[in-house]
Amino acid sequence: MGRLAHPNEHDILTGTNKDGTVTAGKTCADWTSEDPAVFAQVGHSDGLGPMGNDAEQYRSWNSVHENGGCHDTAPKGGAGRVYCFAID
Repeated sequence: MGRLAHPNEHDILTGTNKDGTVTAGKTCADWTSEDPAVFAQVGHSDGLGPMGNDAEQYRSWNSVHENGGCHDTAPKGGAGRVYCFAID
């Protein structure tokens, strides 16, 4: 696999586990924090990992790894995208 031509911006800030339940303490303090010591759980919009790796561990759209800190979403592949869902 070759290098990707564009910066990796596939992270989606969800704060959830793969089953959709909240990941305790991984929501940037309910999306209000810019603290570099606070983190959020993210998924991958493209289902790919480093260098385009499509291994199972990278495929989840809602839960793959923590972001680089709530102060800056870019270092681990973010672009500040947030998907919000609600139930009645």
